[in-house]
Amino acid sequence: MALNAASHMSACLAARATQDEREQMMFLDYLDGNHVAHPTSGLSLIVLKADNSNKIRQAKEAAVQANISCIDFLQSMTGDSYVEQMARTKLLKPEELEYYGLCMFGEKEKLDGITRKFSLWPD
Repeated sequence: MALNAASHMSACLAARATQDEREQMMFLDYLDGNHVAHPTSGLSLIVLKADNSNKIRQAKEAAVQANISCIDFLQSMTGDSYVEQMARTKLLKPEELEYYGLCMFGEKEKLDGITRKFSLWPD
């Protein structure tokens, strides 16, 4: 589930990024010997883990307060079709959401303040 959530969040974060953020994400084409492009980001990306959903919720709240771009992935976004997932999510109050992940992009200093309580995944 973690890789599925990370894939969805990364795609959405990049798609919703401002032009300035996309430039900061440093998307590059690594060319091989036949000049075939292998696109990736030139940034160091770090994957962390939280002990529980509530810690992810708190990190999201801190990111929103700090005006950091972020995308979350919820338990209600799994199973069935996206239509049922959207309907299920709509019935949940914010405090009822179970967070599976959070993807953030921003200044390292701001992110460090939010993520310092998390450990590297996998450890």
